[in-house]
Amino acid sequence: MDDQTTLAALKRHWDASDANDFEAEHDIYREDAVLDYPQSGEIIRGRRNIQQSRFVQPNKKRFTVRRIVGGGDLWVSEFVLTYDEVPSYVVSIMEFRDGLVAHETQYFGDRFDPSPTRAHLVEQTT
Repeated sequence: MDDQTTLAALKRHWDASDANDFEAEHDIYREDAVLDYPQSGEIIRGRRNIQQSRFVQPNKKRFTVRRIVGGGDLWVSEFVLTYDEVPSYVVSIMEFRDGLVAHETQYFGDRFDPSPTRAHLVEQTT
């Protein structure tokens, strides 16, 4: 799979995630894929288990992709995942094998107020 094809697959994945299209969202994963959440210590094994874990999640969620970078078998997506109107900033690292995601690690960060000590040095984006 070339990089343009992988990028298109990632865009379809995040669009399907945002639309709560649980079938299309998980087309990108191998049957034996592993999803790792280091902050909670959870590892989910298998495409169906990954899909089910997201399906049973009760919150209303939205995905806003900020950027996708990568090449070959390693891709990183940065996005804002909004659960019930509360944003979390997420980095998803996807490792591909044979054109599908074999391993994904997601890191979550909550929004925080900017420090007044550096206000004169920064641009405020939101």
